[in-house]
Amino acid sequence: MSFDQLGLRVELLKAVKNKGYEAPTAIQAQAIPVIISGRDILARAQTGTGKTDAFGLPIVQILGQTRGNGHHPRALILTPTRELALQVGESIKAYARKVSLRCTVAFGGVRIEPQIARLERGIDILVATPGRLIDLATQEHLNLAAIEFLVFDEADRMLDLGFSGEINTILDLLPKDRRTMLFSATYTPQIKALAARMLNKPEYIEVTPDTAAAEAVVQKVHMVNKDNKLPLLLHLIEKQNQDRILVFARTRTWANRLTDKLAAHGISVAALHGSKSQSLRKRTLEEFKDGKIHILVATDVAARGLDISNLPFVVNYDIPNSPEDYVHRIGRTGRAGVSGIAVSLVSPEEHNLLLAIENLLRNKIPVEAVKGFTEDSDLPDFVLYRPGNMKSERNAPREIKALVTKKSDAKLRVKSGSSKKSDSDKDSGSKSKPRGARNEKPDAKGGSGTGAKPESSARGRRSDKPDARGKSGADSKPESKGRGRRNERSEDPGASRRGGNSRSGRPDSRPSQPTRGRSRGRG
Repeated sequence: MSFDQLGLRVELLKAVKNKGYEAPTAIQAQAIPVIISGRDILARAQTGTGKTDAFGLPIVQILGQTRGNGHHPRALILTPTRELALQVGESIKAYARKVSLRCTVAFGGVRIEPQIARLERGIDILVATPGRLIDLATQEHLNLAAIEFLVFDEADRMLDLGFSGEINTILDLLPKDRRTMLFSATYTPQIKALAARMLNKPEYIEVTPDTAAAEAVVQKVHMVNKDNKLPLLLHLIEKQNQDRILVFARTRTWANRLTDKLAAHGISVAALHGSKSQSLRKRTLEEFKDGKIHILVATDVAARGLDISNLPFVVNYDIPNSPEDYVHRIGRTGRAGVSGIAVSLVSPEEHNLLLAIENLLRNKIPVEAVKGFTEDSDLPDFVLYRPGNMKSERNAPREIKALVTKKSDAKLRVKSGSSKKSDSDKDSGSKSKPRGARNEKPDAKGGSGTGAKPESSARGRRSDKPDARGKSGADSKPESKGRGRRNERSEDPGASRRGGNSRSGRPDSRPSQPTRGRSRGRG
């Protein structure tokens, strides 16, 4: 089938040809005639099957045949994310301008004033995210009373992101007499309930992953331990030698970490996630499309709406929690019938997530081993690379060398830490003794300042004990709890004035004799 057989006007056929499309995709061939005929549709089609043109072309065709009031929008297209809104808007604008229709995009994360100004000039087609649409409507900058077409693009993702309340609010703002189209990658119970509520005798169209993604995308799984994921990713990047590779991470935090780790290896890489400003995300995406950035590390939400021609390689560094997200991820490659490869790095902790994906696809994803990296590889890293062995040094991949070196360094750090701890224990044991309190115990000749043991808590004391010749400044014993005292003097305040023995009051005519077995200051 060709586009000429779909009943499209000449201007639109030229626009399609200018995009380089020769024949309609399965979803386009099925949906376009149904929409032109005036029916509602419920279409199951994943990203990358050409569904944007499947609803965009017939809507532009119908609206171009009549003129509205020139101010309020007549078609509303809802998308779950900013990126997808921009992508859909660009695609529809290319067709709308051919028939003198005006299309604009509204989404959050940017200033609302320019969007208000654009709406006030008048539009025919509005592409928007739910949150910003409600803001514009409640502030009375947008009138939805003239809507003739309502499209939900990636409706399943919209519900996953918690837009159920916003959808209900939007439906209350729209006229009942309208045409509705719902596109979803999956048929969940929530999608079926939403379709039953807002569709009127719809035509069911299904382009399942089995008939779309499986044919265009070669899917692979590498079973790999968590610690080997980064070396394996580096190996795949070097082996594939592609201009652009899209890598998916589960969270924003890990997307940033992975970006830093890849950049440390001299790779041109950038992160794309919701914490980035809209202007930065847009610039990053443009640089990736232009080939200025080699690797793009993205989260699921941020990657929605990415329509990059000739993106041959996608890597799932983390397996998504939702099987539906996997379908959307691999839809970034193999678009519009062009082949692509989707590789998933699955750790033992992620096996259950893989099973859920395979249950959704109703198909097993082939598992491939990568020598030196995966769980079932022929040779582990410590066999492939033996430091000091000339042949091993020469033949082992860089990633393996880095991994082994990392493990060796970790062992050295642990060993060094244990050694430092042992030295620290020894130091703390020696520091617990009062300064100058060496040889506290009497030696064989009986030379000791006192028989009482000085307490370790006596900080900063100077020893007043007699040396080996029996010299001493006082006969009294150190107090066991006398913290901070410099001199272990007698408790008798007059002793120092009299210059005598604290117990007898007599002058010290001879050196004090050591007293054994007694300790003063207790109690």
